[in-house]
Amino acid sequence: MRRVLSPSTAAAIVAAVAVLCVAFTAGVAAAPDAGAVPAESAGNGPVTSDAVPSASAEECGPGDGTELVGCWNGTHYEESVDFAETDGLNETQLAALTDLTMARVEHVRQRPFREDVPVETVTRGEYLNGTASGNSSEAFRRWNDQVWEALFVVGDDANANSEIDSVFGGAVSGFYSPTADRIVIVVPDGESPDIDPSTLAHELLHAMQDQYHDLTDPRYVGATQDSDLAVDGIVEGEAVHVEERYAARCADNWTCAEPPESGGGGGDVPDFNFGILQTVLQPYGDGALYVRELRDEGGWAAVNETMNDPPASTAEVIHRDPDYEERSVSFEDTATGGWETYADQGVDGAETAGEASMFVMFWYQSAGVRFDSGYEYSVLEPDRSPAENYNVHFQTDAELQTRGLYNYAHPVTEGWAGDELYPYRNGERDGYVWATEWQTEGDAAAFRDAYVRMLTAHGDGDYAEGTVYEIGEESDFPGAYGVERDGTSVTITHAPSPAGVLELRPDADLALPDADGGADGDGGDGGSDSGDDGDVSDGTDGADGANGSDDGNGSDDGNGSNDGDGSDDGNGSNDGDGSDDGNESGDTAGSTPGFGVAATLVAVMAALGLFARRST
Repeated sequence: MRRVLSPSTAAAIVAAVAVLCVAFTAGVAAAPDAGAVPAESAGNGPVTSDAVPSASAEECGPGDGTELVGCWNGTHYEESVDFAETDGLNETQLAALTDLTMARVEHVRQRPFREDVPVETVTRGEYLNGTASGNSSEAFRRWNDQVWEALFVVGDDANANSEIDSVFGGAVSGFYSPTADRIVIVVPDGESPDIDPSTLAHELLHAMQDQYHDLTDPRYVGATQDSDLAVDGIVEGEAVHVEERYAARCADNWTCAEPPESGGGGGDVPDFNFGILQTVLQPYGDGALYVRELRDEGGWAAVNETMNDPPASTAEVIHRDPDYEERSVSFEDTATGGWETYADQGVDGAETAGEASMFVMFWYQSAGVRFDSGYEYSVLEPDRSPAENYNVHFQTDAELQTRGLYNYAHPVTEGWAGDELYPYRNGERDGYVWATEWQTEGDAAAFRDAYVRMLTAHGDGDYAEGTVYEIGEESDFPGAYGVERDGTSVTITHAPSPAGVLELRPDADLALPDADGGADGDGGDGGSDSGDDGDVSDGTDGADGANGSDDGNGSDDGNGSNDGDGSDDGNGSNDGDGSDDGNESGDTAGSTPGFGVAATLVAVMAALGLFARRST
């Protein structure tokens, strides 16, 4: 789905990410990354059998064909544009910019385009008129609500599809369609088209991918949320990597068009669900690092090989380990009392959340230190403040030159080996069973303990080992929860009542809570709000990028490539990553069920005749 619909970063998304990147310690400037591509070498790199040298200016002429690299429709990659893009592009100027950008993408990627890539424009009004409806499946919406509620990102009274729609609403400014073989730019009503050249380079790289790999092939459609994000790790990662090298050449010796004015500049925090946003953004940062490492070790041939056999999990992309091992998850549906799964949704009723989504789940519990609608709990690291827990997301092991990155690796989730999340229904009642598998017993214990901390943060009482835990109606996540660990397996069960938990898991070794609601077992390390309250004033009003307003690379933002990336874009340099409160516990490197982002955008794909991710 993401390769067919690619919302670029509109002002709202840019502002959202800029605000998100404010950390709560003194801001620090971005340190050059040892693995970054120097500006003077961008476009070069390891020479492999599939890399084609670029043509000279003398070799480039009209009708040069598709055999030359760095030359398109007679335009050589070393030429420059001679018109002011900020005033809006007419049809002739847009065509000229497209030819130049195609030639430059060829040079950077060391591979020729096979055919022209049309770039068309539609007005915002035309675009919205063609994308007015959402997923019509009530079963999917109910199923998907339970997926995001299980991740403690979308509360019981909220609608996951609406929350996702709020993240992407109005943010689509461009996308590449592999079924129509074209790029579409969405422009304001009554205005001439204007485009960020970096966005155009990103989308053209997707067109090149499509010409060589066929992005409509089922292998580019993940069957689950985790595999969908993983596939994006290579597809979006290559696009961002090429964008990086393109920007390096612009900084070195190319004359490049300035990006259009963003129209941003601060203001109130957008009313987005940042847990959803940060889940979607994972491939754009981690994927770019993954592709950079592939290319450093094996040249473009290694990237091509991975495109032909995409990553299977976000863990593979997060840890940049093509040999990352998963394990089978043991689950048997033994529910009684009328509970049933959604056999026609997901993979036989199940979703796989994966490491990236699990990390966001725990991180999101501290996001309230920055966003009014969030929570202020210390879940990832209970001995540190909520603000320090929030900053874990900005403590990365590597950087890109043109944008800051987010961290999705943490000891609490990095031992992931597999998971299957089964939403259930029973009349008007909803519940789920989430079976997870971990590399070691220690990894399983770390996840289980963090999950218990999250439960007690939202609840009022201590956690009693081996007892169903209840959260009151005043919480966003009310109901009863059973948490069981058996070796490397952790199984979580949720239902509206304790009795419902035992109906879903009748063989569970769980006791019902006392009638008075008091369970006085040990496990009370809820850690809901350890340390100070994470005063958000620290580091938010200083300079050096702490406010996220002047350190965002406004240019390559909006690459948006494919699904709502909004992501890497404009996230604001190093986001004041708060280096001195680093993670001392050890940072390491149709219709569509599953990932709700895909579901809310199905109507867009239908309107444009695009390829749907998977069917109900």
